[in-house]
Order: sequence, then structure tokens, then C-alpha cells
Amino acid sequence: MKVLVACEFSGVVRDAFRDRGHVAWSCDLEPGMGMHHIQGDVLELLSEDWDMIIAHPPCTHLAVSGARWFRDKRKEQQQAIAFFMLFANAAPKVCIENPVSIMSTVWRKPDQIIQPWQFGHGETKATCLWLQGLEPLTPTDIVEGREQRIWKMPPGPDRARLRSITYAGIASAMASQWG
Repeated sequence: MKVLVACEFSGVVRDAFRDRGHVAWSCDLEPGMGMHHIQGDVLELLSEDWDMIIAHPPCTHLAVSGARWFRDKRKEQQQAIAFFMLFANAAPKVCIENPVSIMSTVWRKPDQIIQPWQFGHGETKATCLWLQGLEPLTPTDIVEGREQRIWKMPPGPDRARLRSITYAGIASAMASQWG
């Protein structure tokens, strides 16, 4: 299967699919980790024939955690919504991942909300999945410890980058269940 992981610099999801024999590429504006990463504008790749796209569009102007600033960034928010929607029908199988966001109101409710603790990581981080042509993920390893490490992360230049990395257990579940 030919898989594009959009807006991913870490390669965690890409590598989970490659480990299972798929032709998977990640694309992000930032330099990527590992091989099989395209640094550039993902929009230039959407016209290719992908069997599956897993998109992680930036959530800065969409996440409800930033709702108090929405009034001051309407233009940026409209651009973020438009970018998010470019992935909605971009391939036969699509997963768009984002935190709890205004997309539930602007477009539709997510098909699933997952947590890292359902996939072997003792942390909380509600993650919404909007799916097309894919079944909701089945939890693979429910763990007891539930820490808010991501939410408690201190401010700093790498905070957004570190917060955006997909948990390996979730990536593995995506590859094994959808691949």
C-alpha cells in the first residue's frame, strides 16, 4: 500500500507502516527524522495516487485549548480549516488527526477519540480521528498509569514539536489495523 503521512517530521507513523512492508512517506515543512521523508509542501503531493493518507494538520488555530484567542485570529483560523479540509477526500483511505477542536462544529464530529493509555503509554492526550474508508482503532494495550505529561510540558522552543510526535503504540496500531 502507498501511504502518505502528512505533516509529520518524526517519522513515527511512517516507519510503523514501512516496518510492515508498505511504501510510506512522511512530508513536512520541517526537516524529517530518518529516511523516506520529503521536506516541503504536502499540497504538492496530494495529486499523487495514495492508497492512504494519515494527516496531522497543525492544530494551533483549531484546538479548543486555544479558544480564548480565536477572536483575534479569524484569518489564520479560516486558513487552518481550509488546510484541514484538503485532506478530507484526498485518498480512498484517510485519517485526519487533531486534538479536540472546532472541526467538530465546522465540519463534523470525529469518528473516534483515542488516548495514549489505550495503546501502551501511561499518559492522557485526547486525540480525535476523522476517518474515511477506515475502521476505528481497537485499543491494543490499556495501561493504568495516566499522566498529563504533554499538557504539563513547560514552555520552550521545542514544545510544539515535541507535543506533535505520535506515540509509538498508536502508530503501531494504525499500521497493524489499517495496513
